[in-house]
Amino acid sequence: MRYLVEQILLETFGWMPTLAGIGIRSLAYRLILTMHGLAAIEKGVRIRFAKNITLDQGAYIDQGVYLHACPNGIRVGKNSLVMHGSVLHVYNFRGIPHSGIWIGENSLIGEYNVIRGQGGVRIGDRVYTSPMVQIVAVNHIFDDLARPFVQQGITAQGITIEDDVWIGSGAIVTDGVTVGKGAVVAAGSVVTRNVEPYTIVAGAPARLIRKIGDSPQRAGQLKIYFEEEAHG
Repeated sequence: MRYLVEQILLETFGWMPTLAGIGIRSLAYRLILTMHGLAAIEKGVRIRFAKNITLDQGAYIDQGVYLHACPNGIRVGKNSLVMHGSVLHVYNFRGIPHSGIWIGENSLIGEYNVIRGQGGVRIGDRVYTSPMVQIVAVNHIFDDLARPFVQQGITAQGITIEDDVWIGSGAIVTDGVTVGKGAVVAAGSVVTRNVEPYTIVAGAPARLIRKIGDSPQRAGQLKIYFEEEAHG
């Protein structure tokens, strides 16, 4: 019955454009998800298992976003934005107890990001991810030559992105990683191990470039790795 109500509301109100549509959804969607204060959901947002979604005051969900929220669900914190085309996906048919996606306050998830929360993804405050970032808290086991990898199970350790982190375009953060406070992950990097606070990492796999605050010794190399954010 709840699923039917969810689908009726999404089909009835999900297409409505302009500020009027946002206002109507901010009222109607309270019947199917948890909203603390006023949150904005643009038209064309796809939602599954809405009862496991929490939006805090000032949260913004842009057009074309897909929220799939098996337990323990998805939470978007106060004044945080999830931009166009992003996928936040908690697909927990294995019953992993620490699954979920939690986004802190004043953070921005860039366009066409993919966040997979089977192992749990915790994103802090004032975290900015650029377009096309992938944060994937799940991995397949494939060591047994006698069995297909789909029969060997998964690992799902979880990912933590601490406060004040910037992740550049196209970067990938793999399962089991913690990115420390104030760190910068360069565009196109593949992060396979922990990143220390207030450091810059780049490459595939990502390696330390320098500590933030030190004199940049490798400015020429940094130009290769970093995207230009001309528009802020």
